Amino acid sequence: MKRTRFSDEQIIAILKEHEAGIPVAELCRKHGVSDGSIYKWKARFGGMEVSEAKRLRALEDENSRLKRMLADAMLDNAALKDPLGKEVVPPATRRQAVRHLMQQHGMSERRACKAAGFSRMSMRYQAQRRDDGVLRTRMKELAHERRRFGYRRLHVLLRREGFAVNHKRLFRIYREERLGVRRRGGRKRAIGTRAPIQPPLSPNERWSLDFVSDRSMDGRRFRVLTVVDDCTRECLALVADTPLSGARVAREPDALIVARGKPAMIVSDNGSEFTSNAILTWADRSRVRWHYIAPGKPMQNAFIESFNGRLRDEFLNERLFYTLSQARSQLARWRTDYNGSRPHSALAWQTPAAFSATFAQRRDLPLRQVAGSTTDPASTTRSKAAHNRQVELRAG
Repeated sequence: MKRTRFSDEQIIAILKEHEAGIPVAELCRKHGVSDGSIYKWKARFGGMEVSEAKRLRALEDENSRLKRMLADAMLDNAALKDPLGKEVVPPATRRQAVRHLMQQHGMSERRACKAAGFSRMSMRYQAQRRDDGVLRTRMKELAHERRRFGYRRLHVLLRREGFAVNHKRLFRIYREERLGVRRRGGRKRAIGTRAPIQPPLSPNERWSLDFVSDRSMDGRRFRVLTVVDDCTRECLALVADTPLSGARVAREPDALIVARGKPAMIVSDNGSEFTSNAILTWADRSRVRWHYIAPGKPMQNAFIESFNGRLRDEFLNERLFYTLSQARSQLARWRTDYNGSRPHSALAWQTPAAFSATFAQRRDLPLRQVAGSTTDPASTTRSKAAHNRQVELRAG
């Protein structure tokens, strides 16, 4: 808007002189303006006071400011509707969006950052990342070998190989390489009141048994008997066969007892194999407590259910079996890998075998202490002398 050399107050004062009787020609000569300006001022400010003129000027300024804000908002809205690809979430993508607004719509950096909701400090940040080519290559190799492992277990495996990498940096590379594991959905079930299952405190305190079924390439269905130690999370047995009767199931714990010792309790569901006369006879003969969970409550046997989920997700769903013998050999290899190589999140990322070895060290410690005390001849002599004195005092 073109500015005049007269303020609103001066214009109103000139109009007051005209209202007092001074002709327009004399006002034009006196103030050096044209008669058109006098009539324009009269049409705009005629009959106004100075306060009203100030109020009018404030309203005009406010109106012009609102018009500018509306124009800016409409321009920002039109610029943001410009197709920029998918969701603009990562910082690098936001920087590209800001540059696009600056180049295509002529926005300044400040305005483009404000429209995109991005910090100017982040816009000017220069990344200083280390070269992680070796780490990326090795992580991709491990991810292809163990397709159902997430970045946390891959982190444990990489640290075992000597890679000193932070889990946040590894997660960033994991996302950039698009190695995310698709979570397989399951049926939604009604959830009632849950009570936490108390984990056992020592090995062989409680074993869990259950069945998992699968099919070979020729359509033949087979079942796998899974046995897990609830304390150490070790997989004790994976028995695959087409018929798994109660008598066959009763023979498997005998072989495990010879190798590991007798458990205090065995937990299972109410399947026909576990409630057969063969199992009941075996439990009475071996004097092992057999506990059955409530019908329709698999969460009461959560340790074996969790193991079965890992077995199906990481092994059964990832492999094809042509024969039953091939399934048995691959199950044996997977069981060895599960116990000795796969990190377990519930065991502070230790393997079940390494966690079980800690209990063996605890059991050996009291034996070593007792053995050390009995081999000391001086302590043996002192104990015998004290015993003799106590006998003499009681006799006297």
